[in-house]
Amino acid sequence: MADRQFISVFRSSKSSDTYLYVRRNQSWGDLPEALRGVFGQPVHTMDLLLTPDRTLARASGEQVLAAIESQDFFLQMPEKLDSYLVEFNQKIRKSAR
Repeated sequence: MADRQFISVFRSSKSSDTYLYVRRNQSWGDLPEALRGVFGQPVHTMDLLLTPDRTLARASGEQVLAAIESQDFFLQMPEKLDSYLVEFNQKIRKSAR
């Protein structure tokens, strides 16, 4: 993993509080088609020099850099959406019984 890397952050045009971290100058077309479809039109938020020890809102710099190294992006989802999905899955399981 790189000691530091220039990163671009984009917010989703479809989902509030959803952000995508990629290498600066990453081609949007090189990202998975499913991700692009769900994410919508990217809205540039900022560029930053990210180091492993930097703390971000919902992840560490180390987590973001590792994800970018392995899959070319880091997707940050809103916390309440995550809990909503868990609750939704639980309701579906109960109704299937």
